[in-house]
Amino acid sequence: MESYRSAAFHGFLGERSVTELLAFDRVSKRFGKKLDIFEKMANIFGSNIKEQTVHAVDNVTFTINQGEVVGLVGESGCGKSTLGRLGCGLHTPTEGTVRYRGQPLESESGVRRPVQLIFQDPFASLNPRMRVIDIVGEAPRVHGLVDRAQQSDYTAEMLTRVGLDSTYMQRYPHQFSGGQRARIGIARALAVKPEFLVCDEAVAALDVSIQAQVLNLFMDLRDELGLTYLFISHDLGVVRHLSNRVVVMYLGRVAEIAPTEELFAEPNHPYTQALLEEIPRIDRKHRTFVPIRGEIPSPLAPPPGCHFHPRCPKAMPRCSVEAPMLREISPGRLSACHLNDPN
Repeated sequence: MESYRSAAFHGFLGERSVTELLAFDRVSKRFGKKLDIFEKMANIFGSNIKEQTVHAVDNVTFTINQGEVVGLVGESGCGKSTLGRLGCGLHTPTEGTVRYRGQPLESESGVRRPVQLIFQDPFASLNPRMRVIDIVGEAPRVHGLVDRAQQSDYTAEMLTRVGLDSTYMQRYPHQFSGGQRARIGIARALAVKPEFLVCDEAVAALDVSIQAQVLNLFMDLRDELGLTYLFISHDLGVVRHLSNRVVVMYLGRVAEIAPTEELFAEPNHPYTQALLEEIPRIDRKHRTFVPIRGEIPSPLAPPPGCHFHPRCPKAMPRCSVEAPMLREISPGRLSACHLNDPN
């Protein structure tokens, strides 16, 4: 049987040529809710009920290079998960293009994708009626990577790779702990030999001690298999530990992109500054917690101009009418804020 990948991953990005793997080019995603029959009838009698549109992702552009771990952070509802699903072909962009190795990412079913998604909930994403041998081994068999006679050995190899006993393959998901189910989800994603993993809050549902084990597993797999990650998380500590670069999103738009240590040392965008200001630190004593003022606006009706301006302590009149461009402010750093304009 063909091994998962024969060549080990050597070096980091600075030690080899940079290869663009996944690119979002002016990508937007909107979800529409059409009127049901009762709402249409209400309109006949004088109501003014309109169809609703959720602006989940709004004109996002950035690239991820081979071997990178890019962290994607932001408040709940900012579009992180939707962007992750766009990146692996589960959603089709309303506008723009998602490219993989320079080619549009195919969304047809039945095609073995080089980009795989690890879901947030390690229990809900596993079929409770299927044994692990089928959860992990079915997709590679369907795609012709192994035949039925090889499925058991291949599943055992995948389970061993993620730190599980291969004898567990005859069990059902409810017979595992949360950490074990998370590893099964990772094994399932690895089984079709991807190059790129989208990890959507992959450790959020786990205890802290189990989180550390799974995060270490992710790093070991990157070094061993040469994987590239888009790591979606609301936990800034996890992102700082794992990522090479960080993309900060707010209400569907990218606010800032920067190398991890530079972003944590000197955030540029006011929203990034507000996020990092509230990270608990040992050297901060007797400090009163002050949250970002106001609530995140609804993606059904995002504010005009800069989406963050209703909550921004540095907002100017211009911010409420003109959306700032995401522009380079220093080598490798981009920010979408009018404060960076030369004028």
